Amino acid sequence: MTAAPSLGSPPARPDFAGPASDDLDGDAARLAAYVADLEKRLARLPRRPERDEADRRAADALLADARAARRAFLAGHAEGVYDELTDARTRHLRLSDLVLAAAERFPGLVPDQAAMAGELSLIQAQREGREIDQGIFCAAVLRSPSAGTHLIDAMLRPTGRAIQLRQEFRRTGRIRLSSVEVERRDGTAHVTFHNGGALNAEDGRLVADLETAVDLVLLDDQVRVGVLRGGPVDHPRYAGRRVFSAGINLKDLRNGRISFVAFLMERELGPINKIVRGLLTDPAAAAWSDRTVQKPWIGAVDSFAIGGGMQLLLVMDRVVAETGSYFSLPAAEEGIVPGLGNLRLARAAGSRLARRIILGGERLDAGAPESSTVCDEVVAPAEMQAAIERAAADLSAPAVVANRRMLTLAEEPLDHYREYLAEFAVAQSVRAYSDDVLDKVERRWQRSVAEGA
Repeated sequence: MTAAPSLGSPPARPDFAGPASDDLDGDAARLAAYVADLEKRLARLPRRPERDEADRRAADALLADARAARRAFLAGHAEGVYDELTDARTRHLRLSDLVLAAAERFPGLVPDQAAMAGELSLIQAQREGREIDQGIFCAAVLRSPSAGTHLIDAMLRPTGRAIQLRQEFRRTGRIRLSSVEVERRDGTAHVTFHNGGALNAEDGRLVADLETAVDLVLLDDQVRVGVLRGGPVDHPRYAGRRVFSAGINLKDLRNGRISFVAFLMERELGPINKIVRGLLTDPAAAAWSDRTVQKPWIGAVDSFAIGGGMQLLLVMDRVVAETGSYFSLPAAEEGIVPGLGNLRLARAAGSRLARRIILGGERLDAGAPESSTVCDEVVAPAEMQAAIERAAADLSAPAVVANRRMLTLAEEPLDHYREYLAEFAVAQSVRAYSDDVLDKVERRWQRSVAEGA
């Protein structure tokens, strides 16, 4: 008598271990049926926090089987899927919209809205890690030179909110968003972080606001130079002082409020890449090398630039810092990948120093010799505004925009950026659900609760 299959055994149907066929619709139907069967088995298990060791092994096996099927399907059909979702690349969908469209058109390929709603109601440690499946999809699209480049172009277009606010900003020279303010003064746009309760840490709201602000700067023909700076904060240790940025909000990561797509991926493809490559206002200009609206940017660092804050400095054309400030990328401590810091810091600082900073947590103090790899000028706090104005005047020269574009072409070719981002999509989504990361953010959370923070 044959034993009944265990709850975690793969369903008795063809899997996707081999290459996909030439039949997109047929393979999509097979994938949908296969993943639906796995999901039924997963649903019969207890919720993740209530599973014993055997249940956890069974759930992990089911999730792994589904991910292997998705990878195999996308290995043969990533470009076909992308063309289907974008009407043969005649539509430019932002990544969030692309992922939603993929869930609807290709069931089982990425989690649908119901599955993600269930995940989003839980803290990070209690989830199944369905954002890893979104990472697999994002990586497959970005690995394709044609589909990935089209997606990058889609993310370089102005956001709808920026288009709505464009005329108001042009008229008044000032827009205050929920966590970012942008103000035009004498041809310079000052973009200031106002997330003072969290040391100007990055959360979903701030990243969305930053992209809108960057769009407004690039859309306004009265602006020649952009400046990023942190506003005053409320933290007792720094109360009333300006802080550039404390990086990713780890409390939000613990509580499941850091979205893989809308934050971790669109942050790189949206505001940061727009600072690097400019704003694509006319997709028809794709054949031209100077097809985007670009402007030089200044980073003004008060107190510190940690994690994502330091990552932002790596795409600035000039960085000014106050004495006593410092820079760090505590990736090893946090357990996640520091955005595109690995790509850009190694180029700026050299391999040995980049490894000490990223792998070993070495801190750079403003004014120390090695800090010159990320900082151009260190001044007394009272002299920061004058230093910013001098830098803005320097970067207003007519040839600056053309030369910064050529520097980007030399330092970070588009295909290099695209290929790195594809690998980042998988690495970051997996790290965000790794046991060591979940343990660290939980310990930090419990400590903050105990301290009443």
